Amino acid sequence: MTRPAGSRRELDDRSRHGHVLTDYDLYLFGEGRHTRIYEKLGAHPMRVGDTAGVHFAVWAPNAERVSAVGDFNGWDGRAHPMRSLGTSGVWEIFVPAAQAGERYKFELHTKNGELLLKVDPFGFAFEVPPLSASVICSPDYEWGDAEWIGARQAAGSWLERPLAIYEVHLGSWARVPHENDRYLTYAELAERLIPYVKEMGYTHIELLPVMEHPFSGSWGYQVTGFFAPTSRFGSPRDFKAFVDACHRAGIGVLLDWVPGHFPKDAHGLARFDGTALFEHEDPRQGEHYDWGTLIFNYGRNEVRCFLLANALYWLHEFHADGLRVDAVASMLYLDYSREHGEWVPNKFGGRENLEAIDFIRELNTLTHGELPGTITVAEESTAWPSVSRPAYVGGLGFTYKWNMGWMNDILEYMRQDPIHRRWHHNHLTFSLLYAFTENFILPFSHDEVVHGKGSLYGKIPGDAWQRAATLRALYGFMYAHPGKKLMFMGDEFGQPREWNHDRSLDWHLLDEPLHGGIRRLVRDLNHVYSSEPVLFEVDFDGSGFSWIDCNDNENSVVSFIRRGRGGAFVVAVLNFTPVPREGYRIGVPAAGSYVELVNSDSELYGGGNVGNAGVVFTEPIASHGHADSLRLVVPPLGFLLLKPAG
Repeated sequence: MTRPAGSRRELDDRSRHGHVLTDYDLYLFGEGRHTRIYEKLGAHPMRVGDTAGVHFAVWAPNAERVSAVGDFNGWDGRAHPMRSLGTSGVWEIFVPAAQAGERYKFELHTKNGELLLKVDPFGFAFEVPPLSASVICSPDYEWGDAEWIGARQAAGSWLERPLAIYEVHLGSWARVPHENDRYLTYAELAERLIPYVKEMGYTHIELLPVMEHPFSGSWGYQVTGFFAPTSRFGSPRDFKAFVDACHRAGIGVLLDWVPGHFPKDAHGLARFDGTALFEHEDPRQGEHYDWGTLIFNYGRNEVRCFLLANALYWLHEFHADGLRVDAVASMLYLDYSREHGEWVPNKFGGRENLEAIDFIRELNTLTHGELPGTITVAEESTAWPSVSRPAYVGGLGFTYKWNMGWMNDILEYMRQDPIHRRWHHNHLTFSLLYAFTENFILPFSHDEVVHGKGSLYGKIPGDAWQRAATLRALYGFMYAHPGKKLMFMGDEFGQPREWNHDRSLDWHLLDEPLHGGIRRLVRDLNHVYSSEPVLFEVDFDGSGFSWIDCNDNENSVVSFIRRGRGGAFVVAVLNFTPVPREGYRIGVPAAGSYVELVNSDSELYGGGNVGNAGVVFTEPIASHGHADSLRLVVPPLGFLLLKPAG
């Protein structure tokens, strides 16, 4: 090849290398059923015959010409034009000159005469943003978590196991202030985050999306590299080592996953080959106006294949223990956040997105079938029925659904001045009317501490002591309430300021008694929760819960029983006013002594040590339908968890 400047370069004849993709690969991809298509499309270092190089393949059915460009050819689109594989829309080439570590993109000539430079939709690695090129990568890794994976598969369902999730944004959990406030690397996070989570007693870490994204302010929810962990913190191999270290420490890893939409960045999926390839052409179907993003076309086989393979990729290749699927409501409804005339009804004239529903059911059937012991979680905020019921009985097939109703109700209750809470008592109790209609996770997520909403601590009225005490009681209610648990980082020590993705959490607050006390309470709640089966083994059946008294709105006190298998039970009592309730009587199912497993007013947690000296005895006085009762001192803004001794 002769360059314009007159220099010459020898090129390997691309036609002498045969096809790498088979007709069967292309058939399965076209049918939407090639769940390992990431092993075929993208950039893969390999040997063809006796020649080492990289095989490139990309789906761009409407392009006139496609070339692989990168460090290996001076980014010259004339050097390596790719061959079209017919009606499949796939283009491929084997480039002997290319090797791992080099940057690349695809250069596409469209039918409209445009020249596009796109990153690889199946790229395994990318440059550190704001740079955007894909990076040739072979992220082999020797795993050491066989014991964890084996136990996960053998244990099967998580429904009767403890699940206490610590939700983390890796870029702001902690930083290195003396090095220009830089991010921690995956390796440094393994050294610092994992021991912290282990000590705190959480069973799982849930990561805000780690998939590559150009804008840090999207927190990872606007993805351009669906198959690449972000390079901000290290390489794909480094991220695998992080997951491996979590598993060897006995901690599961959940990933937030975003199949609902993608950004319009020119180098990404948007109008990939000059046409609406991954999205819909009609903006009434293809655009989220609120978010400025594009909606996947779930009715297109190749797009569905891309997303299904992507979900399985994170579970297979990165050993993730589950996926929390973001913005499910926006996928289910064609009129989501749209006015009349801004959406297109389905073929029956309804508002349900039938293609998205089929995709979701296939997603959950595949993940649960291929990887037993993994979970899927729906972030879904509407009354759609059977979100966490199996697809074969008409449900969507998720393992769990976030209980957004509980979260909204309880936070609205906590915002009230204690003297007014008696008029809002239904916000405290309403969730038990529907608690067993789905497999719920109780979330205090990042969404509640951003965009001017303030922190959980900041939502609560009163002085610092009252805020801390109320937050401790709130966490006690969360852990005693039926459902699995999720808490966003910083909430565990009551960070007063709103979360900012551009700075570290305020770890210095742990030196203050009130904030350090909140953290100690959450730690102890996690450990008590995981060690007391009555708090987790009957979460999704009404037999695991019964009220003692849900009607004492005048005192803003509730009391209830959590039951497990074989007759075991514990009693929870909560007082949401700053007035101690002395001589407060509740009926209990069995006579004898009851020990305080948790008293949120303990001085260990920053409280005033109001309580029952660690143990209380029943009296043969009937109350609340029981023959025996306890006469308690219920601390102000306090939570008691009592267990029969024996």
